[in-house]
Amino acid sequence: DFDQLPHNIPVTATIADIEEKKGFIDYFMFVIEVKTKGGSKYLIYRRYREFFNLHQILESKYSPEDPERPGPNSCILPSIPGKVFIGNKREIAESRIPELNTYMKRLLGLPTWLLLEEALRMFFYQTDQDSQHEPRALRRLRPPTRKVKTVKPKMDLFSSPRAEAIFDFRGNGKAELNLKRGEVIFLLQRVNADWLEGTVNNQTGIFPLSFVKIIKPLPESDTEGEGEGNTYSCLRCYMLTPSGVDTRDVCVQENLTIQPRYKDLLSRMR
Repeated sequence: DFDQLPHNIPVTATIADIEEKKGFIDYFMFVIEVKTKGGSKYLIYRRYREFFNLHQILESKYSPEDPERPGPNSCILPSIPGKVFIGNKREIAESRIPELNTYMKRLLGLPTWLLLEEALRMFFYQTDQDSQHEPRALRRLRPPTRKVKTVKPKMDLFSSPRAEAIFDFRGNGKAELNLKRGEVIFLLQRVNADWLEGTVNNQTGIFPLSFVKIIKPLPESDTEGEGEGNTYSCLRCYMLTPSGVDTRDVCVQENLTIQPRYKDLLSRMR
């Protein structure tokens, strides 16, 4: 029964990459990511000949004499790619990856009692040499990616709702825009009867209607404050000065949870 198997039994194995080993004889090793029943993952490094030797051991022990009538202690083993003696070693190793992945998948899908075979467990066991090895690229474990070209949207100067600043305006706080006379503001929505929201110089904020001349108005659905953006409220403040009463509308966000202090309003008025 699979549930009764030890947690360190390998259940899946996938080739992550190949690495070349140079020496008296150059050869390639397969970097294999192994996952166990307990959920742990680790890398092992195996040559093709180790795959071949494992297959020969399993075949001598468990391959049935009559494939059509396997016995209780035998099973049909998956086929392994054959040896290649001539050709480019890197190309040979690369071409073997899909076949060896299929071989390991079918091997680990055999009856659970075969997963306890010592030769099989030792093949997928992470040795001290495996654990000390530093992996390189692991190309086949990376998710497929593609370059995405970012296209900056262009404002349509002829169809977008817009206005032209007829006076300079210096906003109070981050919510309000700074305008210079002659600048064109692209309109987003009407906040209330006296304030609009728009974009100018890559900045978005609100500004008073009385400081601009409308070139192309907003659609009617946006002139009634039905936009999905942030909404704002304006506090009309009166300040008594020697020359009379100074009036100023201070715009605030609607989700304020405290009542503005007198000193805050006074600083905005000035």
